[in-house]
Amino acid sequence: MENTETPVTVIGLGLMGQALAGAFLKAGHPTTVWNRTTSKADRLVAEGARLAPTVADALGASSLTILCVTDYPAVYELLGGNEIDLAGTTLINLTSGSSAQAREAARWAGQRGAHYLDGAIMAIPPAIGTAEAVILHSGPQPDFDAHKPALDALGTATYLGADHGLASLYDVAGLAMMWSVLNAWLQGTALLRTAGVDAATYAPFARQIAAGVAEWLPGYAEQIDNGSFPAEVSALETDARAMAHLIEESEAVGVNAELPKLIKAMADRAIAAGHGGEQYPVLIEEFGKPRSA
Repeated sequence: MENTETPVTVIGLGLMGQALAGAFLKAGHPTTVWNRTTSKADRLVAEGARLAPTVADALGASSLTILCVTDYPAVYELLGGNEIDLAGTTLINLTSGSSAQAREAARWAGQRGAHYLDGAIMAIPPAIGTAEAVILHSGPQPDFDAHKPALDALGTATYLGADHGLASLYDVAGLAMMWSVLNAWLQGTALLRTAGVDAATYAPFARQIAAGVAEWLPGYAEQIDNGSFPAEVSALETDARAMAHLIEESEAVGVNAELPKLIKAMADRAIAAGHGGEQYPVLIEEFGKPRSA
């Protein structure tokens, strides 16, 4: 029976690129692949993929091309040759980079006649092809809508908006959240280890705290968007006293106090600016400006 699924091309076959191509194949999409090291395509070819001999050939095989390479300079190196024709093709760049790089790549691709979406993969390779794999996209919505049925093969395809830089910004915002939660847990774990409490014992308690704090986010977001921070639960000056206690306890038991000192320094600046009687989200004013030298 003839396959009627959308043909796709995947350029870049690191662990993530291989997972992307594998998910397309599993969903029944005729899949063309290209990679500098051709041996990385062996398993995919065995599963039914076609290995293109050149980047130009890979691009010509499909109207939809997924890029997942080392960085944005690699994108330009691969697609900038005189023999490359991008006119009419849709490029979805899942290469990690900054929002400025995403916007510049969109401009560059548009000058060459390509449709361009920038994206970010919020998942590890084994999750690709499942609903747990959230893949963010930004750029013109008609381009996203036209290819969403194919993109659904990779996971939960999520559209953020027309600004090509949004996917990259969401990506780093997610990293900030992830590392902040993990760093807070490590701080607490280090404190409790001084009393003989192991990480496994603390982890369920920490998870409960993290989940509870997450419930505050919608209300705090409303305060930030409204620019009004009434102290409904606790004033920042009260929080700052608790921060001082955390610093004192850390230093007393020989645990690194750099992280809580950094947080308290930001709170102290906000209090000095007259925000001590407002609620914690008022610190958005500190996060929203660069630190002076």
